Amino acid sequence: MGNSPKLALALVGLVLSGSLAACGDGRAGAQDAAKQLATAVSALDVGSVAFEGKDSGAANDQLKEIFKGLDPDKPAVQAGDLVFDADTATFPLNYIWKVGAEEWKYTVSAQLKKSGDKWLTVWKPAILVPDLADGEVVTRATQTPQRADILGAGDVPLVTYRPVVNIGIDKPALGGADPADSATNLAQLVGVDPAAYAQQVAATGPEAFVPAITLREDGARTVTDEQISAIPGARTIPDTLPLAPTRTFARALLGTVSEANAEQIEKSGGALKPGDTTGNGGLQQQYDAQLRGTDGIVIRAQKAGLTAAEIQATSPDPRRVLFRTGMKPGTALKTTLDPKLQQLAEDVLGNVGPASAIVALRPSSGAVLAAASGPGSNGYDTAMLGQYAPGSIFKMVDSLAMFRNGMTPDSKVDCPPTLTVDGRTFKNAEGYPASSLGSVTLRDAFAHSCNTAFINARDSVSQAQLESAATSLGVAVEAPALGSAAFLGSVPGEAAGTEHAASMIGQGKVLLSPLAAAIMAGSVAKGAPVAAQLVLNPNAGVTSPGAGSTPTAGTGASGTAPAAPPSGDATTSAAAAPATAAGAPITAAEAASLADMMRAVVTSGHAGFLASVPGEPVGAKTGTAEFGNDTPPKTHAWIVAVHGDLAVAVFVEDGGLGATTSGPLLKEFLTRAS
Repeated sequence: MGNSPKLALALVGLVLSGSLAACGDGRAGAQDAAKQLATAVSALDVGSVAFEGKDSGAANDQLKEIFKGLDPDKPAVQAGDLVFDADTATFPLNYIWKVGAEEWKYTVSAQLKKSGDKWLTVWKPAILVPDLADGEVVTRATQTPQRADILGAGDVPLVTYRPVVNIGIDKPALGGADPADSATNLAQLVGVDPAAYAQQVAATGPEAFVPAITLREDGARTVTDEQISAIPGARTIPDTLPLAPTRTFARALLGTVSEANAEQIEKSGGALKPGDTTGNGGLQQQYDAQLRGTDGIVIRAQKAGLTAAEIQATSPDPRRVLFRTGMKPGTALKTTLDPKLQQLAEDVLGNVGPASAIVALRPSSGAVLAAASGPGSNGYDTAMLGQYAPGSIFKMVDSLAMFRNGMTPDSKVDCPPTLTVDGRTFKNAEGYPASSLGSVTLRDAFAHSCNTAFINARDSVSQAQLESAATSLGVAVEAPALGSAAFLGSVPGEAAGTEHAASMIGQGKVLLSPLAAAIMAGSVAKGAPVAAQLVLNPNAGVTSPGAGSTPTAGTGASGTAPAAPPSGDATTSAAAAPATAAGAPITAAEAASLADMMRAVVTSGHAGFLASVPGEPVGAKTGTAEFGNDTPPKTHAWIVAVHGDLAVAVFVEDGGLGATTSGPLLKEFLTRAS
């Protein structure tokens, strides 16, 4: 009997340890089963999960059908703590779905039942979505806001929704007509590829409407409804699209809007989906997120196979809302563009063959009023992004540097017919007046654009001084206030010999855009550097600090780098680094001296044709820049002018002389703008 208490205790310990071991083993298996379920649902594939009374394959098929409407999204699912009751275990499944920029979070209750030594999941749709019943599926619908407008000066809409008509073949309306014949006839009528369109029509289903073209419904449409309806199956469908006043209006600057392609969707990181509209080029692309706004998304549970007609005919709505994100309209982009001046600039350039541009801005505020690129630019934004040797308009920079070395407009300079520097001979333009050769005032040399006089100043004006003077006039600098991609010029800080001599007449490696040329002239009119501005609310679409989409406009070495123009100008690919030696801002006295000489270009120089422009007196400077390797060389034609609170630059690539080519365009613009 002495050993019986010890034996009893040993037996009790053995029973207890066995019970605990059995209980521990069971719970571990349940926990593994819960984790397996969470992992499987996260992958939307429960084919490997053991269910109670439900075939795994059938459960997997049902799961995929339930969540088909959310494809390709998948949830993050985690299993919570298990609660045991005899041979059952209950636990929460915590779901997180990424829906747009938000998260859809919910928790459901799942159950395990023990069968032998295994834990089986109890299958029911409600373990996937709260209260989901058999025969229900989950759907997602997107509510897309209208794209916001791009506004001009005074908040006048530049790009806004305008009426259009979609023209195509409505296959159910074909009757017994041959789809290929109708498609070919319609394609020929509206000017699209007949073979490609006929193939497109043939490839679509019998209930499809196959669009051939979208045309503006602005009264100028040449294809009539009668012509369209005469073709079996052809019809029109009215619509609206965000459009500028005309097809060409500021197109290179504003960009366009179209349905997102596969590449844009892939690069958007989920921001775009098939069927979305997005910006292509220009401000539409740069500010796409701001203009597009944010889609609203509605997740619903509904009976499988429910049709749109059934939904419409049932009240209340037979669908149950599970989650919703708010739709956020886009924010209008406000610009300084004056629609009348922009259209005028485009009209003036309408018949110019080579690449061309007119930029007009208001010196007092820096507002860019017009930035037109002519038809010869072939869609390139020559006005803002062009990189060209400026020729003699750069003598404004030379003159400022010379003033800073003690000269005045009345100082004497030497203007010989030719000048040789390191074996390279420089000369004045054809037709240079003999009366302005020899010892002349700086004003006279500027008015008639004496190349040799300015090259003669090369020993007293260093390349660094040229760079500094350029930045003093607001060019070859960054332009954070502009709000648009642009090239504001490039002036090397170091150059010697013939390269320095070429810089004195705006050649060599000196490059400006038409925008930069207008800024340079505007700085003279203002008496201080002009900080150009095009976009007034560049950060309206920014949701967090540092998340802005505005590129820094400048010398092409930072922000959105401007591409080279599609021309043969060999100088355009040689943009230098940003100016590092920013000069002191031009003073009112320096600007007055430059304005005096620019006025002399009109009163006594070779821009006398501007004397008849009505209104305030015009000051100007012409420029002709050689480029390429032809003999004689081709030339760019430039002219800049100030007229009251208006500064304008006109540029024509391969345009001959500035005075004879760009000059008449400038005169027409200023006269009609007055």
